[in-house]
Amino acid sequence: MQLVDELSMIYTTCIMCYATFSYAKPRQFSVWLAIGLVALAAFITAYYHYLQDPVFHQNAYAILTATVLIRCMFVMELNLRPLFKLNEKEDKRHGKSPMTPEDKMASAAKDNRDLEILHTMWWMIVYGISIFLGGFAIWNMDNVYCSTLRTWRRDIGLPWGILLEGHGWWHLMTGIGAYYYIVWGIWLRHCLNGRQEEYDLVWPSIWSFPDVARRLEINSIDRKHK
Repeated sequence: MQLVDELSMIYTTCIMCYATFSYAKPRQFSVWLAIGLVALAAFITAYYHYLQDPVFHQNAYAILTATVLIRCMFVMELNLRPLFKLNEKEDKRHGKSPMTPEDKMASAAKDNRDLEILHTMWWMIVYGISIFLGGFAIWNMDNVYCSTLRTWRRDIGLPWGILLEGHGWWHLMTGIGAYYYIVWGIWLRHCLNGRQEEYDLVWPSIWSFPDVARRLEINSIDRKHK
C-alpha cells in the first residue's frame, strides 16, 4: 500500500510533465515524449520496488517536480514578460509601417496587463511552493522522528494527537501545493493562447483557493452578490 501511495505522486507528475513539454510541439514529438515518460515511470516503479528505499522515491519525485516547475517558469517569462517580447515586436515592425499612437497605446496596455498577470503568477508560485516544501519537510521529519512522534501521539491521545500525524500533513500540504500548480498551469495555458481578456484568476486572498473563470461567469457572480 505504501508503494501505491507514493508512486501515484510519480505518475501524476509525469502527466504534468507531458502537458508542460508537449505544448505547441509536433505530434511526433508528443508521442515520443509520452513513450519516454511511460518508460521512466515504469523504471522508477520497478527500481523502487526492488530497492525499497524512500530516499530514491523522494529524489525522483523532487527531480521530476523541479523539472516541470522550471520549464513552466521559463515558458511563462519568455511569453509574457514584455522585455522578452521586444525582439518579436521589432521583427513585426520591419515589414510594416510604423506603429500609430493608437497601436502604441494598445501595445502598452497589453504589456501592463501581462506584467500584472506575471506579478500574480509569481505570488501563486511562491505561495504554492512554500506550502509544498513545508509538507515535504514535515514528511522528512516524520520519517526521521517516527518513533518519537508515535510516542507523543499515544501520550496526547485523541483528538489532538492527530495534529502530530506528519504523513497526513504531508498529503494535505502537497495536495494544496499541487492544486496551486494546476490552477497556475490552466491560467498560463489560457495566456499562452492569447486569451487573457477572456479569463481571470479569482483569488480574493491567500486564505482562499484560487480559481480560473471566464469573465462572463465572474460578472454574473458579481451581479448576484449586489
